[in-house]
Amino acid sequence: MAKAASKNAKIKDAKASAEAKNWTKVIRAVRSPKTGAYTFKEAIVHKEKVKDYMSEK
Repeated sequence: MAKAASKNAKIKDAKASAEAKNWTKVIRAVRSPKTGAYTFKEAIVHKEKVKDYMSEK
C-alpha cells in the first residue's frame, strides 16, 4: 500500500514541477530618485514575459 501512495504522489509532483518550470524569479535593482540608493524588487514572472517586466520602469 505504501508504494502505491508514494507513486501517486510522485505523479502529482511531476505535473506541478513541469508547470513550475514556466515561471522565473526576477530580481530588479531600482534606484530611488530621492536618495540615489538602490533597492531590489522581486517578482515571479512567466518566462515569456521576463523581457517585458525588465523593460518597464
